[in-house]
Amino acid sequence: MKKPERSILITGGAGFIGSHVVRLFVNKYPAYRIVNLDKLTYAGNLANLKDVETKPNYTFVRADIADLDEMRRIIREYSIDGIIHLAAESHVDRSIKDPFTFARTNVIGTLSLLQAAREFWESLPEGYDGKLFYHISTDEVYGALRLTNPEGVDSPFTTAASSATHHHAYGTEFFLETTNYNPHSPYSASKAASDHFVRAYHDTYGMPTIVTNCSNNYGPYQFPEKLIPLFINNIRHRKPLPVYGKGENVRDWLFVEDHARAIDLIFHKGTPAETYNIGGFNEWKNIDLIKVVIRTVDRLLGNPEGTSDSLITYVTDRPGHDMRYAIDSRKLQRELGWEPSLQFEEGIEKTVRWYLEHQDWIDNITSGDYEKYYDDMYGSR
Repeated sequence: MKKPERSILITGGAGFIGSHVVRLFVNKYPAYRIVNLDKLTYAGNLANLKDVETKPNYTFVRADIADLDEMRRIIREYSIDGIIHLAAESHVDRSIKDPFTFARTNVIGTLSLLQAAREFWESLPEGYDGKLFYHISTDEVYGALRLTNPEGVDSPFTTAASSATHHHAYGTEFFLETTNYNPHSPYSASKAASDHFVRAYHDTYGMPTIVTNCSNNYGPYQFPEKLIPLFINNIRHRKPLPVYGKGENVRDWLFVEDHARAIDLIFHKGTPAETYNIGGFNEWKNIDLIKVVIRTVDRLLGNPEGTSDSLITYVTDRPGHDMRYAIDSRKLQRELGWEPSLQFEEGIEKTVRWYLEHQDWIDNITSGDYEKYYDDMYGSR
């Protein structure tokens, strides 16, 4: 291709959220060069991007973000002027078993990218002008909110994506961009540390940076260790549906394509040095969400209602399991005009249909290694 208007590095682009961001950028910005950098760990899968792999503005590079010399080479070789950093170890249960891997990837990996970008950008005549390091983080860095309304009350927030029948808030507090960090798991601690490094590179070196903290995502191409695809797959195979504790924990859910739209908007219109929360205004208790998934899967499989209810299996809660997450995204609405657009019931229907229609995809990635991991996590609980 001719000299691109921009050369954007997207890390973790073969993963769940990353593949949706890569697809959006490749298709929406044909004059950009999009470099997808991924280590291709268990959760990275190039099959997620088969529809864009031959596009002239798309390049894939396999590399480890914790390898500083390799990051230097890639950023310089492709004259990267913007980085959207999604590469991370992201599963809380895995972090409890192996915190060192999370520290290496999420902390050292982020630091390597920051340092490589800093060295290259500072070597250019224009310096940091027109450059951006955009770091995608999680709401888990904020800790937990109190479950003060266990039965749910009407949510103070309404968007086009709000559920038609379930529009609850389970407390009066919400995570703001100014909420103090209070991580409770090795995963959230590693993400908190990486967030602080990103902000430190802005404050110390003047690097233009943005951090966003998002709520739980769902949608196509999510690795089946995560709750919604795990349960869809288990129902299909008539396997138990493991529910931590009593299933009372509350999470805010966001359709992944809405998150990708937010990332696009923030990358192009966001203010450097700012933090933006990205949430769905869509709180669900785990057990209520699971019942929605069960009803949807059974209906689409032609099963009588209630067929899979007996698969619900309550298991020992995990250590440090935060009770409630709920994000206030009004800053992003107010300043950039974003809000989630896909109604939750539509999103769940779309997600379940995708997994049921792409059984080969999920069967190919649930390898023997995954089966061993699944047995280790849930077999003895």
